[in-house]
Amino acid sequence: MARIYQTSIMGEAHIRVAIVNRGEADLWVHRVSSWGVARGDALWFFTANKQDAGCWLYFGPIGLAQVKICFVDSYGEAGWQKNSPYRGKLGYGS
Repeated sequence: MARIYQTSIMGEAHIRVAIVNRGEADLWVHRVSSWGVARGDALWFFTANKQDAGCWLYFGPIGLAQVKICFVDSYGEAGWQKNSPYRGKLGYGS
């Protein structure tokens, strides 16, 4: 499940991400509104509780990003666009 906690402290993040346009993105992400719908790496539910999250992300500049993402409007578009060593790690932490 992609239960995401957004941290403001880069050092505590499991993965550093940057928001980019579709052409640059490694992963297209769809934000979901309920915990039960979040699954895989591409359907994200954001939680305010660290202990509920499978992965803690730090959103920062492209130069520091390990994964570049683009938010998309539909479930069908969401998914990996490029190979990445982080495939399979966003849903479960690292």
